[in-house]
Amino acid sequence: MRITPGQHKAIKTAVVELAGSDVAVRLFGSRLNDEQRGGDIDLLVSSVSPVDHPAWLAASITARLQMALGDQRIDVLIEAPNLMHQPIHDIAHQGVLL
Repeated sequence: MRITPGQHKAIKTAVVELAGSDVAVRLFGSRLNDEQRGGDIDLLVSSVSPVDHPAWLAASITARLQMALGDQRIDVLIEAPNLMHQPIHDIAHQGVLL
């Protein structure tokens, strides 16, 4: 897994502050492959509660992390009971729980 302990902590802190403590966050995509270099940070934020404004939440988490981590490419995918399940969610669930 190619994130530092500091990045891990920043991700968890931002997600809890913006989405609440009852969410799970997974890292998926190229950052799981230790053989690769670069790549964006792909995150799945899974909520057991409905999310009223998922685009706003994803953008807020992205902005907070860019401020905390510097100019990183960050993609945030939101999953909640009131949102349509997409094939990308299945791929993201193969990631690592942070």
